[in-house]
Amino acid sequence: MADLPFFLRESSGTQEEIMKATYCALCEYGYSELTIQRIGEHFDKSKSLLYHHYENKDSLLLEFLQFILDEFQHSIPDNKEQRADERLNIILDRLHADTLSEEQQNFVRAMVELRAQAAHDDRYRSHFTHSDQQFHALLVDIIQDGIKENIFQRVEPERVAAFLLTCTNSAMLQHATSDNDYITHSREEIDIYINTRLMKNSSPQ
Repeated sequence: MADLPFFLRESSGTQEEIMKATYCALCEYGYSELTIQRIGEHFDKSKSLLYHHYENKDSLLLEFLQFILDEFQHSIPDNKEQRADERLNIILDRLHADTLSEEQQNFVRAMVELRAQAAHDDRYRSHFTHSDQQFHALLVDIIQDGIKENIFQRVEPERVAAFLLTCTNSAMLQHATSDNDYITHSREEIDIYINTRLMKNSSPQ
């Protein structure tokens, strides 16, 4: 698969190979049609390893979600020498990408399916609650740095971070469940929001 996330392109251990197989199967089948057997189709080692370590597809998917979250966080440059607004834009650009390959689009759709499980499955709800808290804390940290650097206005970081996170989650849902192409416009409006609400010495666009 050409569009594997960079951290799965050179899988070096059994767990990474399982995560890679899960990613590939999830992109191909989505959540509803996914089975341990279909994940095994993309796993080069003994399929019995999957059944030995995971009771069902949900137990595997929950570990996969945590793996993806951890790797995404590790991929974000923690460069305190970089301006806070530049760090913020790196994250927003990744989360609001408007040009995705077919495989990447399938993965976004699958992630929306997985998030939908949180409506009735406490295990998924716990994961996505934790995931949102992690992203929220990351955004709060960057906004606080921007205030200290005197490039952001003295806003309430928690409220601004909550707004940006809500916009991001909504953009993912819209991108996965509708043919309307609103993501580019929403990203442009977020830039205007950042310019007028966060940045010092900025004028409305």
